[in-house]
Amino acid sequence: MADYLSHPASYRDPSGFIFRSGNTWYRQVNECYEANYRRLMDSGLYAALVAKKLLIPHSEVDHNLTGSPGWHKTLLPQQLSFISYPYEWSAAQLKDAALLTLAILRISIEHGMILKDATPLNIQFSRGKPLFIDTLSFERYDPTLPWVAYRQFCECFLFPLYLHHYRRLETHKTLTAFPQGIPAPIALSLLPPKSRLRPGVWLHLVLQKRIRKDTGASGKLPPFDKRKLVLLVDNLTGILRGLVTAPPLRNGWSRYYGETVTSQAYVQEKERIIREMIAGIPFGTALDLGSNEGYFSKILAENGSEVIAVDSDCVCVDRLYRYTAQQGCSIYPLCADIADPTPAAGFFLAERASLTQRARSELVTALALIHHLALGRNIPLTMIAGYLAELTLSRLIVEFIPATDPKAIELTRNKPFVHASYDHASFEDEFERYFTIERRSVIPGTERILYLMRKKGA
Repeated sequence: MADYLSHPASYRDPSGFIFRSGNTWYRQVNECYEANYRRLMDSGLYAALVAKKLLIPHSEVDHNLTGSPGWHKTLLPQQLSFISYPYEWSAAQLKDAALLTLAILRISIEHGMILKDATPLNIQFSRGKPLFIDTLSFERYDPTLPWVAYRQFCECFLFPLYLHHYRRLETHKTLTAFPQGIPAPIALSLLPPKSRLRPGVWLHLVLQKRIRKDTGASGKLPPFDKRKLVLLVDNLTGILRGLVTAPPLRNGWSRYYGETVTSQAYVQEKERIIREMIAGIPFGTALDLGSNEGYFSKILAENGSEVIAVDSDCVCVDRLYRYTAQQGCSIYPLCADIADPTPAAGFFLAERASLTQRARSELVTALALIHHLALGRNIPLTMIAGYLAELTLSRLIVEFIPATDPKAIELTRNKPFVHASYDHASFEDEFERYFTIERRSVIPGTERILYLMRKKGA
């Protein structure tokens, strides 16, 4: 019997599926997709997309690792170290993923193929750039037919970006509420009336809604040809490039390390201590919780480590993403609230893993974060310690900010209830349930304390 595990989300497409054998992920191509796969490879489309770093590269394995009767070929794709989801991306990330989809579609048309679906789940980020990962999304192009994935593209990409552009609704929150995409009627109802005067909104929202109402699910569509499809792709590309994705207003925590901290001396001393701490510990993966704009994420990535940078402030995540896109560094910026992290999702809650499952790393940093969770969200220190122990595989660097600190006072000024046990002694007691404290350092000029801890049993 073949020893493999099929990915729980890879069941919808009869063309093939993703599976794991040992510690390696593979993609199986089924016999029913053989003609399209051969066209993908023989037409030069695969080579063109890989050369432009738009499509994940793979090698062929001529062994039926799953023992499936409908097997045609096994693909060994470039292995991805981290998987993120559209409801964890900033608007800039979603926009870049949309433009990537259209660029691939445009190139595919010239090679006699087309994308049969257009979900952002087909895309991951690698070194700050979007990468298309679904090799089996391509099929032979029939110029007489419209693009079958047009509606899906609009609902998953264009409409959330329109809502961000006109209403400043954060795209990751829109896609959390509508993981399959936001339907045209709902999107249109949320847009300001004046937006309907824009040609793009009229064409892709108002007119689309009317056509669907007039023709019905089985109604005839107007005749189509290649020229019309190319014009559609170019029109969508132009619209997307013109949409504003920069977050609207900066809140009190944006540019935390650049403008809002007590002094730059604090930042310098904090950086010095953290550099000393990480110099003595090996790590290839790191998780920076409450990363802000990534000041310390960038330091963690200096040795080539892959860093997951998590913050609930989309302004900060947006700025860090733009930096990673420019520098091509191994930082994965995510919009997520640590007090309410991304849950598992999909059928049987198995298709998409939770952030907790995906983000486990050799080193976890929680800098200027604990007081937000304990004082701002009333989460007991014992629960915080337990959660951080779940996330780290080895080490933890954590900062304790006392209740007398100006930033802590801001959080508690109008709160009717604050845990009475919030002090450094209680902090150490709770964290020592899970960790051994290897070093504690007071940041000069402050009452803030940095800790280097080792997870018990690691």
